Amino acid sequence: MKITLYGAAEGEVTGSTYLVESERSKVLIDCGLFQGVPNADQKNRISERFTFRNLNAVLVTHAHLDHTGRLPILAQRRFGGSVYCTGATAELAEVILRDAARIQENDLSRINRRRQREGKPPAKPLYSAEDVDEILRRVRRVAYDEPISVAPGMKATWIESGHLLGSASIRLTVEEAGRKKNVAFSGDLGQLSGAPLTRTSGTIEEADAVFLESTYGDRDHRPFKETAAEFAEVVRRASAQGGKILVPTFAIGRAQVLPLLLAWLFRTKEVKPFPVFLDSPMAIEATKIHLKYPDLWHERLKEIASEKPLREELAASGSKVCVTPQESRALNDVHGTCMILAGSGMCNAGRILHHLRNNVWKPETSVVIVGYQGRATIGRALVEGAKDVRIFGERIAVNASVHTLGGMSAHAGQSDLLTWLSPMTSSRPRVFLTHGEDRAREPLAACIEQRFGIRAELPRYGEVIEI
Repeated sequence: MKITLYGAAEGEVTGSTYLVESERSKVLIDCGLFQGVPNADQKNRISERFTFRNLNAVLVTHAHLDHTGRLPILAQRRFGGSVYCTGATAELAEVILRDAARIQENDLSRINRRRQREGKPPAKPLYSAEDVDEILRRVRRVAYDEPISVAPGMKATWIESGHLLGSASIRLTVEEAGRKKNVAFSGDLGQLSGAPLTRTSGTIEEADAVFLESTYGDRDHRPFKETAAEFAEVVRRASAQGGKILVPTFAIGRAQVLPLLLAWLFRTKEVKPFPVFLDSPMAIEATKIHLKYPDLWHERLKEIASEKPLREELAASGSKVCVTPQESRALNDVHGTCMILAGSGMCNAGRILHHLRNNVWKPETSVVIVGYQGRATIGRALVEGAKDVRIFGERIAVNASVHTLGGMSAHAGQSDLLTWLSPMTSSRPRVFLTHGEDRAREPLAACIEQRFGIRAELPRYGEVIEI
């Protein structure tokens, strides 16, 4: 069996794509988009030499764009197989992919106007809305913990990973030459004691090889209880200043937790109520999908969500959702303290850019970072203390206070990654660390060797691994 890495390798955290080839079959594990990296557009345009005619299936761990964003390209290449994922992932991925196609169309319209003025031919999008429609027709829903045949000689099982609604690790069992081998793909793992949104990750007992994410392989997050207290303090301070609180928000996960947490602070009178605006059509749709799958919620979330006064607290504060661009632009005229949650989470696209351009230069503004910020993104620049940032070609001074809340992350920290790996170590698997910058995966590799006596490997983009 050969496994080739076509993303989330070489110190990168986006573009997750693994090609698994046996003597009889060929499947992809994820087919994600590169984001916030040099030459991202070139990397996303999968080489024409990479044929998908003999590809049997795609197995998707979860809906995030860095794991699903190149799927529509398969439709362009006339991929004839099935895309397998959980039901919640199928619904969230549809929202995410349609939004990605729309953003490409809007961005390309602006880019091509400039290219026309420069006398250059128009650029083409990665894919169209029609390509999204076509790939969605190939989606097949799977249940957790039930092995299914996905290709000749290959069976896969989706196991809860605790990262977001519908997310999973995948155990792939491959039979060839009369032998069976198990390969575990962690996907993205959630914190075992993090923000109470999804169920905690399940367990894989045995594997011949493990591909483990390492986004936060170099550190642990602060306990969620401490992070919630820090969040409350940030909100109190910002409220006293009378400025806007901008939260770059991934549409799935933090966009659902933070309004509930804020409503709880209002209800307990820890913070004087103020309006909360969810300025993300995708997050609004994702929230509707979350409500359809209460069986996948964390037990604590079920308790919080069942308390009707929380919803009443938000309603009483004047909170609202912003669906249209006009509603989003109207937030420029809102004065006094309010919180705006808008995408994208890394500040590399979406409505948050407009809010940053209009407010990040004001000293009374607060920016709250609640998720991972990739290299070369505006979000990373803000976290690292940049004095100014470039937005829509304009250089904007950063006078706002910037706060990073690591305990809000949907990713496991170092200790949780080791806990997830531990049950498999008795079978002495080969361990490959992916989906992490080198500064994160190198310390994790050292911990794995020290604790389990297993030398973790750090594969590179395009590397072919034989199992």
